[in-house]
Amino acid sequence: MFLAALLIGSFGQAQNSKPNIVVIYLDDLGYGDLSAYGATELQTPNMDVLANDGVKFTNGYATSATCTPSRYGLLTGVYPWRNAKARILPGSAPLIISTKQETLPKMLKRAGYQTAIVGKWHLGLGAGNVNWNEHISPGPNEVGFDDAYILAATQDRTPTVYIKDGYIDGLDKKDPIYVSYKKNFEGEPTGKDNPELTTMKWHHGHNQSIVNGIPRIGYMKGGKSAVWSDIDMADHFLAKAQAYVKSHKNKPFFLYYALQQPHVPRTPNPRFVGKSGMGPRGDVILEADWCIGEFMKTLKEEGVLENTLVVFSSDNGPVLQDGYYDDAIEKLGKHTPAGKLRGGKYSLFEAGTRVPFMAYWKGTIKPKVSDALVCQIDLLASLSKLVGVEAKKTDSEDMLAELLGKSKKGRNNLVIEAGGRTAYRTGDWAMIPPYKGKPLSWNSFIETGILQDFQLYNLKKDLGETNNLAKSNPKKLKELLAEFEAIRGKDYSKMKK
Repeated sequence: MFLAALLIGSFGQAQNSKPNIVVIYLDDLGYGDLSAYGATELQTPNMDVLANDGVKFTNGYATSATCTPSRYGLLTGVYPWRNAKARILPGSAPLIISTKQETLPKMLKRAGYQTAIVGKWHLGLGAGNVNWNEHISPGPNEVGFDDAYILAATQDRTPTVYIKDGYIDGLDKKDPIYVSYKKNFEGEPTGKDNPELTTMKWHHGHNQSIVNGIPRIGYMKGGKSAVWSDIDMADHFLAKAQAYVKSHKNKPFFLYYALQQPHVPRTPNPRFVGKSGMGPRGDVILEADWCIGEFMKTLKEEGVLENTLVVFSSDNGPVLQDGYYDDAIEKLGKHTPAGKLRGGKYSLFEAGTRVPFMAYWKGTIKPKVSDALVCQIDLLASLSKLVGVEAKKTDSEDMLAELLGKSKKGRNNLVIEAGGRTAYRTGDWAMIPPYKGKPLSWNSFIETGILQDFQLYNLKKDLGETNNLAKSNPKKLKELLAEFEAIRGKDYSKMKK
């Protein structure tokens, strides 16, 4: 009844189909990287439309400060700390979502939706020891996606090929592909041993197989005809997303459009090189903004814009130095990728998981800024309410009214994660338990949020988390710790294996 009333109220008459749903997901985009969220040195007009003409959440969260766990949470509605395998995966890792598990695309398929993913996957493929030259299964298709056009892991990891519905796109069987994360293949150059063959210099970790002049994580041999062009990746995924809309517009569809920007290696198309004045990181953010504008234009041209709910977010907070020398720090200037938040990618501080988060539905959602506490895991329960089917019970909470701008209530609390460690958000408060570890990441130079004492911050008064109130407000600390342990358990300090 809710959906029927919504559609009748929005369009003046009952629609023959349910609304299309698009999730646009960026990679390492920070809270302060959008002009709609306060950036002054970068202008992101197309992302800004989604924020300024939709519901712009100021307290929207990923579940984790890193990519694989956040993507797991988004698609399953389950906190990633419940799954020990939900950590940053190598490109050869097996699928970490059970094929028996509830997922966002499975739920929407039950509601009659066509489902697709275009872009970054990074949740594992196969069951171990994948033969990349044959059909790769299980993968996105086995957890609910009818169509899947993906990169297996990240742009900086092997295999550097696209995979379409379980098959490497463009592979010549006469030139088979081999992938390893243990040892190099004989005769293959690496970034470590052959720096003269690289066009991008590695800073840490990224010194194994060289593809297109870029040293990667992991080793690869063969498959030359299938290797992607890094500078054309954004255009390539955009074209796939546009083609999907054009060929599936006559029935309700769910598209998970997972862009690779601004994750390393930052390889803007020559059209965008130098456009930001901030080096490749700024350039690829402008490139991503253009892609989103072109995609939204396609929705309009195909006549489905006013019947499409678009949810926009990022998998975690920003990082500047993440493995390559690319002037991200040197050319930053006055830009603040995390805005007024502390930390960034990999961090338990706010900038690790508080990210841009918008819901846009032209003609249905009215422009609004909302401070409701919402999380990406809530999409499962919220969208199941929208389409009128039941979803299996998970950590997901029904935030449909918040997404549509009808309520500012939001969640009561949220457990966030970074590197296997967890922290707690509720109301105006953030609580970080004590952990062993380093307060500063040695390679990305980001504050991790790790201290050997409790941390308690009133975010309403202290958004930058500079004033630790744990000792001066023991009553509030005790209250929040009890709530946190009721969800997380008392063994929260044990790292997942």
